Order: sequence, then structure tokens, then C-alpha cells
Amino acid sequence: MAKIAVVGGTGDLGNAIAKRLVKAGHQVLIGSRRAEAAAEAAAALGPNVGHGVNPEVAKNCDFVIVTVPYSAQAGTLKDIKDSVGQAIVVDTTVPLVPPKVMRVQLPAAGSAALEAREHLGEGVRLVTAFHNVAAHKLATDEAVDCDVLVFSDDVEARGQVVSLVGDIGMRGLAGGSLANSAAAEALTSLLIFFNKTYQADGAGVRFTGLKTAPPIE
Repeated sequence: MAKIAVVGGTGDLGNAIAKRLVKAGHQVLIGSRRAEAAAEAAAALGPNVGHGVNPEVAKNCDFVIVTVPYSAQAGTLKDIKDSVGQAIVVDTTVPLVPPKVMRVQLPAAGSAALEAREHLGEGVRLVTAFHNVAAHKLATDEAVDCDVLVFSDDVEARGQVVSLVGDIGMRGLAGGSLANSAAAEALTSLLIFFNKTYQADGAGVRFTGLKTAPPIE
């Protein structure tokens, strides 16, 4: 059992991930900018779910999962950088720029992942994941027909997140270095386009032709 903070856990994606982590038996804490909102979301997930403001819940955890919009990414990561210690920080941020969310608009740095590394500093164990999974699908107890791509320059941390994805009933795939996160971030806009064009209810991506347990290197 791991101790996991979900920063931004009051939002749709964070709450859905937290729900699955609780079901898998992990110790979960919900973080928010507002303590009251965190307490309300935690209470809805169960009596043993912790809560607090983001920098507070990020302390002394095994994983810190960041689930905030791109507009809040920089501020949130700067708020928690001094709290995370040796925890694996899993950033789910996709650089969507409303109103043109169906158009790929990667930032000047190349990806939200590379911006996250700048915000957190080189000493933080940074992984990115969950870019292409519909939150409302995760919020159910049903199987989600979608792979979760996991990226990091820290191979060990990347493998641990792949395993964590398995805990919540999905297939995690190691996608290589942090720079490769740009591919998954860009793909999100394409999936949004598919949802509208083909009337899909949360389009996802499934990779075929892989072995059951792909290598994490």
C-alpha cells in the first residue's frame, strides 16, 4: 500500500483517479487550494481519505499525482516543490489552450512535461501520465478501454507508475523519456476532435501487437 496525494483532487480527473486508488487499497489524500473543498471531496470518497491544502498533503508521500489544468500547472508545482521530497511526482497536465482545444498547441519548451521539470527542479522524481484518459470513464467502476502512457527520465520511477496504473485496473505502458510526453500531450487534442467528429463518448488509445508485459526500459 502506498501513500498517495492527489493534488487537484477536487477536479474530475483527480477525483476519478483518487476513487480508483482508494478502491485498490492505497492511502489517499486529497489536495486543493482550498482546505474546505479538499475536505468535502475526501469525505465523499470515504472516512479514511485524508485532505488538506496542496503543499500540506504533498509531504511524506510515495506518490504525488498532480491533476490541474494547464493554466494552473506552474503555480501548483511551485507551491508543492518544497514539500514533495523523494516522492514520485506524476504530472497529468495537457497544454490545452481554450477555446481551440482541438488544435495541438504545445508550449515553447516543447511540452508541459518539460515545463514541469523547470518548475520543480532537477532533483524531483518527475513522471507524466494519464494524458489520454477520459475522466468520466475513470470515475466508473467499469473497465476503461484505453492504455495509459507513462514518461520519465527516471526509469525506476516510470516503472513504479506503470505498476500503479495496473493497480487501478488499466494497462500502463512505458513511453520512454520525459521529452516523449509531447506525443501524448498532442494526442489529447486529436482525441477531443474525434469525440466531436465521430460522436465518441471519451475516445481513447489502445496499442496493439505488444507483449503482455512490455519492458520498462
